[in-house]
Amino acid sequence: MSQKIAWEREYKNPLFITKGNKPQGCLLRFLKFYKKDSANSVTRLNILDLGSGTGRNTNYLASLGNNVFGLEISPTAINIARKNPGDKAFFFEQSIGEKYNFRDNFFDIILDITSSNALTEEEREIYLKESFRVLKKNGYFFVRALRKDNDKNAKKLIKNFPGKEKDTYIMPKSNLIERVFSKEDFIDTYQKFFTPLEIIKKSGYVNFDNQPYKRNYWVAYFKK
Repeated sequence: MSQKIAWEREYKNPLFITKGNKPQGCLLRFLKFYKKDSANSVTRLNILDLGSGTGRNTNYLASLGNNVFGLEISPTAINIARKNPGDKAFFFEQSIGEKYNFRDNFFDIILDITSSNALTEEEREIYLKESFRVLKKNGYFFVRALRKDNDKNAKKLIKNFPGKEKDTYIMPKSNLIERVFSKEDFIDTYQKFFTPLEIIKKSGYVNFDNQPYKRNYWVAYFKK
């Protein structure tokens, strides 16, 4: 829970968080993959959104006729999510690095769209074990994580603003902690629990304190 204060501050006075209510493009691409790979439609599924933020993905998936549950550490973000128009998902205030209050093998899909990068290693182990526990056999796990490989900015941040744990840094001004992964480290972390189906390099830009800031990602589709 060490990052709760920092995330609350970010959602109240955003430096890089956007509060739009449209689903993210990476989610829409995953859903196309899911429909093709599973031969199922995206409706009447149980879906868990880890680090659901202001609910842009959670509420969209609920509008398709799914049962969607969002776990979010920031009460401010949850309040914003609940005010968005359309079908509502269920939101719970908690860290995704704590045990989940869901039964075993409950979810068809779990989403982690750049959320677990803020966890400590101890919290990450809980997040992995809990995600494995609550995901159905043959269920899908979509992860977007921050990429270290060939990212000069990430390496500079690790050098100048180091965190206490491996490949972490503290974002200046926001005090948010981020973890970046080499490809080998990323695969090793997840394949202990899940089977990788596809791992893709992606890049994008966000505005941080009104300045464009490049972000490099691993976008991965896993299966239990």
